[in-house]
Amino acid sequence: MRVKVCGMTQLQQVNQLEQIGAAFAGFIFYPKSPRYVLRYMTTTDLRKENRINKVGVFVNAGMDEVLQMVDECRLHMVQLHGDETPKYCEKIADYVSVVKAFRLSDNDSIEWMIRPYQEVCDMFLFDTIGAGYGGTGKKFDWSILKDVDVGKPYFLSGGIEPGDEAAIREFEKQPSAKSLFALDINSKFETSAGVKDMVKVEHFIKTLNA
Repeated sequence: MRVKVCGMTQLQQVNQLEQIGAAFAGFIFYPKSPRYVLRYMTTTDLRKENRINKVGVFVNAGMDEVLQMVDECRLHMVQLHGDETPKYCEKIADYVSVVKAFRLSDNDSIEWMIRPYQEVCDMFLFDTIGAGYGGTGKKFDWSILKDVDVGKPYFLSGGIEPGDEAAIREFEKQPSAKSLFALDINSKFETSAGVKDMVKVEHFIKTLNA
């Protein structure tokens, strides 16, 4: 199982990710986030990092800003976590792989939400809805994906924490999990905002893939 560790802010920790088995590092380019990466690292720092797949997370950013960061930081894909339209996603996807995030509540019609984006995005990400655009650190009810034909590889996000390995293995048995591409972890593996507990991250990844 691939794991994306999101909200990275510490260069030393980014350098450890590949070694402990993570597949992706997520960098948040949203100034209102406590994990806003450019508060901690420079674009040069990010550009030089080439041992892990780099995902830039943007929220309702201007297209020029996104493409500039893709170039300056040599991002491998972008995660669009705001209210981006299908047309906007399509234009970005002409340039770099696009992951469109959807913030879900238990009553959402997921197929209706994702349909306009099917032809214009490379992957989806499912997260828990909250008051703002950032992660809530809370889980949504994964069973709402049970009968959904997602039709794209997707990241499962939202409050995943140490100890969830058995529940994730159970989820993987569902038909909807055939498109599950990776897990997205963040705040439940931190000692403070943007600072990961790398021992917990490593243990999670190893237990998941044992």
